Amino acid sequence: MLRPAYWLPFVLLLVVLGLGWELGARHVPYLFAPLGDIAGVLTGDPGYFVSNTLVTLSEALVGLGIGFVAAFALAVVVSEVGVVRRAVMPVAVVLSVTPLVAIAPLLVVALGFGMAPKVVLTALVCFFPILINVAAGLRAVPGPVLQVYRTVAASRLEVLRHLRVPASLPYVFASLRIVFPLSLIGAVVAELSAAGSADGLGSVIQVASSQNRLATVWAAIFVLAALGSLLFWLVTLAERRVLHWHES
Repeated sequence: MLRPAYWLPFVLLLVVLGLGWELGARHVPYLFAPLGDIAGVLTGDPGYFVSNTLVTLSEALVGLGIGFVAAFALAVVVSEVGVVRRAVMPVAVVLSVTPLVAIAPLLVVALGFGMAPKVVLTALVCFFPILINVAAGLRAVPGPVLQVYRTVAASRLEVLRHLRVPASLPYVFASLRIVFPLSLIGAVVAELSAAGSADGLGSVIQVASSQNRLATVWAAIFVLAALGSLLFWLVTLAERRVLHWHES
């Protein structure tokens, strides 16, 4: 059983934040909705939020999966071919700090109001953090260990499989802790940009805002925050199980 020293500070912080929220709802009612109203919206029609959450989650995970596979494959090429590394990495660094969510309206125009623009934007948002981290991890092999493999005439594939990929796993999980919540942001931004989209938490926020239903807006935001926290926790749990051997 966890001692109070572990959970009590968090509970106290939640209480303080809750009191501050209620104070804000009383004095700034056009910005904050009372927590009771938000809870009432969530419990009044849970199926509505569950169905829209599943839509946003599916868009985020599909986009993340595509982005991860493409970024990992390119990171392997980058780590093995110096010419490609020198050509690709400067561009990747520039694009990683570019607000790609700004192209969401263009993707909607090009791909329509379906799932495609959400998946593409999510994949792009996740691609560059994964590429940069995994490429760094694949190169983060201790020199003496690499020299041992070269001494026994290990092939590039053997070095990659037995040395570079295991060495990159801490970097892979570090990038996943970033991009799992980030994938939700990409999906929601694309939903907000698709004015004709009817499903997803981004659409819930957009429709509720246009109708001045503040409690529904905050309910959708709270669901997104909880979902992002859950994804972050799952990645952390997986990291602890997979990297139990690592010093981190």
